[in-house]
Amino acid sequence: MHINSHFAIGVIFASILNYFYNFPLFDFVLIVLFSFVCDLDVFFAKYAIKHNHRMLISHSIIPPFLLLIVGVILNWPALVYSGAAYSIHVIIDTFDWGTNFFYFKKKPIGLKLLITKEEIENLPEYLSKFKKAESFFDSKYYNSKISLGIEAMLFILMMVFIIIFALEFVLISLFYFLGLYFHLSRHFKLKKIEAKK
Repeated sequence: MHINSHFAIGVIFASILNYFYNFPLFDFVLIVLFSFVCDLDVFFAKYAIKHNHRMLISHSIIPPFLLLIVGVILNWPALVYSGAAYSIHVIIDTFDWGTNFFYFKKKPIGLKLLITKEEIENLPEYLSKFKKAESFFDSKYYNSKISLGIEAMLFILMMVFIIIFALEFVLISLFYFLGLYFHLSRHFKLKKIEAKK
């Protein structure tokens, strides 16, 4: 799932919690931040197994578990819920491509709904059909009507929930478009590269 969708889930989660906690801005933003921050590990993919950022410790259950523990020790609900938001991110990522959920296994686990078993077993062959390996994954994501439908639905739900439960933070939803821009610009750049003869 893309960073903008994780952001939307974070806003939905924080908005619902805001109904019960009436968070200050910092706490609300903290929960939203931890709903997508682990995707920034994409900038460190060169250090990951097979350059897959989801194999880094940041895409395991360890960081959110530590956040939960620190939040409980400090009796800080926003930090506890930040750990929960982070956990939700890691769990959701097991559905599309899988993550290194337990980290020490060094193996992605999950349903991997966007890639077939045959594609996993013959991945080098599939990647060789593209000028850039990322194009394979990009095309799988953008050719999935389910993935795109979920993204659209999450945006709508984000707007509904923030308006109903956290109207005072509605401007935060504008940051959704930064994540969307990041992924769309990358998508069109890859399409352009693949279209060149």
